Amino acid sequence: MSNGIFNVPVASNEPIYDYAPGTPEREALLASYKEQYASTVDVPMYIGGKEVRTGNLGKLTPPHEHNHLLGHYHIGDESHVKAAVSSALKARDLWSNMPWEHRAAIFLKAAELISGKYRFKINAATMLAQGKSCYQAEIDAVCEFADFLRFNVEYMTQIYCEQPESAPGIWNRLEYRPLEGFVFAVTPFNFTAIAGNLPATPALMGNTVVWKAADSQIYSANVVMEIFMEAGLPAGVINLIHVDGPVAGDYIFKHRDFAGLHFTGSTAVFQHLWKTIGMNINMYRAYPRIVGETGGKDFVVAHPSAKSKEVSTALSRGAFEFQGQKCSAASRAYIPKSIWPAVKKELLDDLNDFKMGSPDDMNNFINAVIDERAFDKIASYIDFIKEQKDAVIIAGGGYDKSVGYFIEPTVVVTTKPKFRTMVEEIFGPVLTIYVYEDEQWLETLKLVDSTSDYALTGAIFSRDRYAAIEASKALENAAGNFYINDKPTGAIVGQQPFGGSRSSGTNDKAGSYMNLLRWVNARTIKECLVPPTDYRYPFLG
Repeated sequence: MSNGIFNVPVASNEPIYDYAPGTPEREALLASYKEQYASTVDVPMYIGGKEVRTGNLGKLTPPHEHNHLLGHYHIGDESHVKAAVSSALKARDLWSNMPWEHRAAIFLKAAELISGKYRFKINAATMLAQGKSCYQAEIDAVCEFADFLRFNVEYMTQIYCEQPESAPGIWNRLEYRPLEGFVFAVTPFNFTAIAGNLPATPALMGNTVVWKAADSQIYSANVVMEIFMEAGLPAGVINLIHVDGPVAGDYIFKHRDFAGLHFTGSTAVFQHLWKTIGMNINMYRAYPRIVGETGGKDFVVAHPSAKSKEVSTALSRGAFEFQGQKCSAASRAYIPKSIWPAVKKELLDDLNDFKMGSPDDMNNFINAVIDERAFDKIASYIDFIKEQKDAVIIAGGGYDKSVGYFIEPTVVVTTKPKFRTMVEEIFGPVLTIYVYEDEQWLETLKLVDSTSDYALTGAIFSRDRYAAIEASKALENAAGNFYINDKPTGAIVGQQPFGGSRSSGTNDKAGSYMNLLRWVNARTIKECLVPPTDYRYPFLG
């Protein structure tokens, strides 16, 4: 048992490698990429600490070369969901009673493995499986993932240190227990860090977890489990299953011991899961915790005082890094008429300089979108735009899936402020711009706030501080992460806790102590040091 209060290592953000030509890390990463590209993997499920194979195989292919086989994964059924839940519940007592500093040590070791031994492997896996450039993989799979684990340990100790005051003769204590039951983590394709963090955060706080990763992220999720196991994570604490969503949900959401959902994915799916949980609420031992981060229709709005080059660079990076497949990606922009000619020229110059292709060619800024379903959806939006009279494509608009799922970075200008692509989330490399009259600044802010159901990220550019204040106030509910003179992407753990509200999620702020609080039940303990022995109060004298 614990016999001390321990100071954990001070968390700091993992330094980012830039992979410049001639650097040893560039060569090491490319070597790992080529090694994994040339081999095939057999990816099991992980249930109760054991590798589970079914023989029912799904293919793993890179999005930029969909005919190349990276390996197979084993698809499970309801029996594997039941086994995963059973393993999580069986592991709960030992894990929840493990002294907190030992749980911390496991995830701190995992962070060291990510930033050290596994750095190039998990980076290359993310490049291959999810079509990320070396830099996008680095800031995701290595730096953000390691940051999540290290800062979460620090936040855990911060939470445990929060204790109530005690009156004379009384000792008050707060005990932070894990939830009663198991947690279900559902993770997306686009961030390896999110895929690792969603099961790891509840586990750090003493919970056991059933984890379902997106099919298109299973390749790198396998590396995540390899790291967790090498770090010493006990059997059954995190159970990774590869099943269809409804197969998992039909059993998990009817289970008495379902205690919480940690979700990142689409708004429609999250709303469906919430509705299902609500319909089954009488089945559960306790009210489940529901934590979700979903979509975004993220904005950039420029004031007439803004510098055009700052705005155009924010659009180039914010809209098109990782092909716009970030929930925080800039997908709608509001540019004043006075600076639009300069912004347009500079933006088009950037796009003309972009190179597109495989991630192993580090000259490429643009890679493939994740899969055929995403490709077809994005292409349908582009086709729709081409048929409209109140919008015009000024850059891009082409697409080709003969080899990989490649879509050109596409810039649309519309005269209709609530044009379809100004409102709906596309999740791809499509940016729609509305040019407004300079004197319509305040009206445009109202337009930004009212156009989208989402409220995840947004950015304003202004050299006029009064205008920045106006925008900050007018858009206070329009973005959970708000940027002044910066692109609306790239939140850093420990610096900008991430999450939004409205249809963008529960705003429980991954990368902060707020998220960890959702995975504990607090018990207040009052101890009377000298209990009274006479029922009579002084007023009765």
